[in-house]
Amino acid sequence: MLMLNGSSLCKKRPSWVNYWKDLEYDAESKQSLDKSKGDVDKDSISKRLEEIYKRLEFIDADAAEARAASILAGLSFTPEMQCKNTKSFSGGWRMRIALARALFIEPDLLLLDEPTNHLDLHAVLWLETYLLKWPKTFIVVSHAREFLNTVVTDVLHLHGKKLHAYKGDYDTFERTREEHLKNQMKAFETNEKARGHMQAFIDKFRYNAKRASLVQSRIKALERMEHVDAVVSDPDYKFEFPTPDDRPGPPIISFSDASFGYPGGPILFKNLNFGIDLDSRIAMVGSNGIGKSTILKLISGDLQPTSGTVFRSPKVRMAVFSQHHVDGLDLTVNPLLYMMRCFPGVPEQKLRSHLGSFGVTGNLALQSMYTLSGGQKSRVAFAKITFKKPHIILLDEPSNHLDLDAVEALIQGLLIFQGGVLMVSHDEHLITGSVDELWAVTDGKVAPFPGTFKEYKKMLTT
Repeated sequence: MLMLNGSSLCKKRPSWVNYWKDLEYDAESKQSLDKSKGDVDKDSISKRLEEIYKRLEFIDADAAEARAASILAGLSFTPEMQCKNTKSFSGGWRMRIALARALFIEPDLLLLDEPTNHLDLHAVLWLETYLLKWPKTFIVVSHAREFLNTVVTDVLHLHGKKLHAYKGDYDTFERTREEHLKNQMKAFETNEKARGHMQAFIDKFRYNAKRASLVQSRIKALERMEHVDAVVSDPDYKFEFPTPDDRPGPPIISFSDASFGYPGGPILFKNLNFGIDLDSRIAMVGSNGIGKSTILKLISGDLQPTSGTVFRSPKVRMAVFSQHHVDGLDLTVNPLLYMMRCFPGVPEQKLRSHLGSFGVTGNLALQSMYTLSGGQKSRVAFAKITFKKPHIILLDEPSNHLDLDAVEALIQGLLIFQGGVLMVSHDEHLITGSVDELWAVTDGKVAPFPGTFKEYKKMLTT
């Protein structure tokens, strides 16, 4: 964990660290105003100031600046960044500021909704450590399986409009729930079998006077029999990436001494040399701001190198998934109409079928997209970018808006996909389940990491 003391902050104290000073300022302003009127209630002012100083002592105001700096540093804010105005940050960094604020005020109940979405791996590991020491209650909604396994002690599962409580981490929840479902299925089958036998007896001897008492007994027993609910399974998620009709020969994509820097800025990467083919299964890892998304843009052709060359086979088709594609959806139309506008002239049934391969079926394909969840919108975006059967899929934090079942479906879809995959992600479960090579991005270089993702995490924490 990166710790900073108060001296590491800029001289101008950031306004978001100073909210507790407003109380003292109010009292001092009132005192000055009362003096100017010549009507000073000294006892009232003294009492108010005493309350303020007790409050400042209670919230540990003297150490607040250093504590705020420590939290921000853990979330990857440099000392220079801590001095900037909030309005100068992008949406992702503002989300981090909101998270830092929530941690700083130490509420009795902390509510976190997908807190890892805008964090790099360094910050996720820091947040895990911070939450493990959290002295109060917190409730977190997250799709990050390993994060949940690390920080939670109980799981609340919302299913069938009911909440079910489970003890343990997420893996324990999955095992326990699977066992419960098996037991429920057995109980349901046994119950239905017993009901069937009773009903068959009733139907057979309903009009037999000699067995009237037995029939009535069975009817009463059937009415008293406890009802066992049938097992209602969660809807199946699926990601079926279409298989390309052709396979271009090598080379597919290659970097030769490629360097890049944005106009007016420093060189971000220098002399990059690597290649990607149709069998590549790669995850790029590294801290936020290091340039991972820039490399994806260099690969896709959205950016061109400052010097050196990036070769892309003219026959290769690439699909790029990023937050931009989700944000760029037309929310006023339904998924089917959106696809029809993107691919005019394509038969409706073909578009329906393609949407269905990403779980956007039936009424879901006809709902206005503003009513869809973040994960459902992501699936529409996946359907759009893969319609032309890409050879290479580039993914920039693809799991951010997917739930755990959808992440699992994405893993299975990528395993079956017959093409190359390069992703930027900090989701350990997604990475370990779908790729076989790690590339570490550091100090203007991209190099294969000689180890597993767990070993990479361990390196970051030592």
